[in-house]
Amino acid sequence: MANVRDIRRRIRSVKNTQQITRAMKMVAAGRLRRAQENVFNARPFANEMLAMLSSVAARTDQSAHPLLMQRRVEKMLLVLITADRGLCGAFNANLLRAAQNYLSEHSAQQVLMLAIGRKGRDFFRRRPVRIAGEHTDLSGRVTFAHARTIAAQIADLYTRAEVDAVDLLYNEFKSVLVQRLTVERHLPVRPFQAPLGQAVIEYIYEQPPADIFRALVPHYVETEVYRALLESQAAEFSARMTAMDAATNNAAEIIDALTLKMNRVRQAAITKEIIEIVSGAAAI
Repeated sequence: MANVRDIRRRIRSVKNTQQITRAMKMVAAGRLRRAQENVFNARPFANEMLAMLSSVAARTDQSAHPLLMQRRVEKMLLVLITADRGLCGAFNANLLRAAQNYLSEHSAQQVLMLAIGRKGRDFFRRRPVRIAGEHTDLSGRVTFAHARTIAAQIADLYTRAEVDAVDLLYNEFKSVLVQRLTVERHLPVRPFQAPLGQAVIEYIYEQPPADIFRALVPHYVETEVYRALLESQAAEFSARMTAMDAATNNAAEIIDALTLKMNRVRQAAITKEIIEIVSGAAAI
């Protein structure tokens, strides 16, 4: 049985760990507040951009821009967005499991992977998956420049017909306690389907459609990538804050249990000494 000194040493160790988890929780909470604002600001613009481009794509020829071309899907690109660091609960594990399921479901096609985040890159680097590119060190400091770089790589692969479809896999931020695992078809842009019986309104272009799409479609790709990065960042901070809060509470429970055990051990030692003293006095 452990003595009082060993138990006290364990209590100090758990308290030190509790201080670390509490500090990490506070840091994640502060970053989450800013990440939430970025997500809520980016969502309306990204949604309207997608709605407008889908509507325009339904009324124009696919040859107006290479990123609007619909091809038979034989080669796919999976953009996997994970975190660079752990200690965020099941955030990364759920993404990696979903990515493996995605690869199994699309085993008939050739799947390339664009790994964003260290966890996804390190996991699939040791597996038979062809990684088309990697982007790390984005957690906590996502900028539109990062999204523009990633979007340019995605657009280049699709334009050169190296892939026929692009899917995004990431955690969408719903609330502090809820993150929704999301798989979205990013390219090609799906044309808007008008409800049955509703007439499709034609657009009048002030400039040639090719010029409009040349400026609009790449910006749509950048916007969608940027929104996905912001969603993943907010979901990561919320998952880390929740995980560190649970770790802090668990540490408190362990401290209480060890304190109770220490008191029992100390009480048993005192009782033993009293019995020895009484027995010695009785023997005399």
